[in-house]
Amino acid sequence: MADVDTIVDTRPPQPDDDAQGDTAAEASKDNAVALKSKDTAVAPTKKRRRPARPQVDKASFKPGEIPQQTGTVWNIWYNKWSGGDREDKYISKHHAEGRCNIVKDSGYTKADRVPGSYFCLFFARGLCPHGHECEYLHRLPTLHDMFNPNIDAFGRDKHSDYRDDMGGVGSFMRQNRTLYIGRIHVTDDIEEIVARHFAEWGQVERIRVLNSRGVAFVTYTNEANAQFAKEAMAHQSLDHNEILNVRWATVDPNPLAQARDKRRIEEQAAEAIRKALPAEYVAELEGKDPEARKRRKMESGFGLQGYEAPEEIWYNRGTDAVNPVGRQGYEVEGLERAGLIEAPAEEESKGSILSGSTLAALKAYAQKTQGSSNVKIAEKVTGGGPLVAYGSDDDSD
Repeated sequence: MADVDTIVDTRPPQPDDDAQGDTAAEASKDNAVALKSKDTAVAPTKKRRRPARPQVDKASFKPGEIPQQTGTVWNIWYNKWSGGDREDKYISKHHAEGRCNIVKDSGYTKADRVPGSYFCLFFARGLCPHGHECEYLHRLPTLHDMFNPNIDAFGRDKHSDYRDDMGGVGSFMRQNRTLYIGRIHVTDDIEEIVARHFAEWGQVERIRVLNSRGVAFVTYTNEANAQFAKEAMAHQSLDHNEILNVRWATVDPNPLAQARDKRRIEEQAAEAIRKALPAEYVAELEGKDPEARKRRKMESGFGLQGYEAPEEIWYNRGTDAVNPVGRQGYEVEGLERAGLIEAPAEEESKGSILSGSTLAALKAYAQKTQGSSNVKIAEKVTGGGPLVAYGSDDDSD
């Protein structure tokens, strides 16, 4: 037994070997995952999202603090003091207290577990102290984030009209994706500066800078990104010490811009229709399937020379479809639902001009009316012929 104990005691420690083996296995596994993510660019889906970090200290956070009084009446609509305030509204602006850093501040919160959650307004302004404990989203909006037209991305109610200064939440009467940015310090590379700062908040569709006036117009692809950028860039600076005046843009009176917006709405409607219709219908409508087009030209005449059924008739589906292809799968079900299945034909009598189904219908009607008190049944009169039950006004008859 002593020899055995000696042998056991002199063996190298087993747990350390296992730990080294586990470490090596984990390292090789991490290297394989890293190589796979580098080659296929799909591994980030396996990576766990980091929690959102607090942007400010809770002790210094003062939600809903009213600015220092400069007037006589606090205007809820304009969110400022009014009356007796003679200061210029552009001069009295101050720099924002914080600024959101999307790369460092974004992360998951409690709101990620609740579908339909709104975005954190204080996160957009760089002032949220809650971090991953916040009940609102701490990330940028995407095209998949859909909200009620009466409410913005932060859960605030919209109004029917814009404010006089085009500030505030916005209007639910139209979809506005364009921001007006005023008081820009104009330089030679101002277009690149504006694009760099505002592209941080979402995909930008178009940027227009008026150097002579020191203003710019930024249009986002998604309306929610425009709402986020408006709050994130309010009273901020670009590359200089200016204080930006960010507002909603008014309707562009340029006919080309109006035609562009109309075309965009039509494209969105067409895309929605493409998703609703089967792929073969879309290919036929857009001319991508020439054989289907030829087949429709031959079959949509329904035997009439020179006639081609319009699209609303040719693509109609249901029991009332003119196209026989559109009635496939609806005949029996539709007739049973409407109670229109024809009764089995009765044997037709020889020499009768009425079909068996018509005679069956007449018999059913006669049986139904025999029990009615409103129907007077004529007495049987002997003698056939077309003049049965003929009467006369003469009393001697």
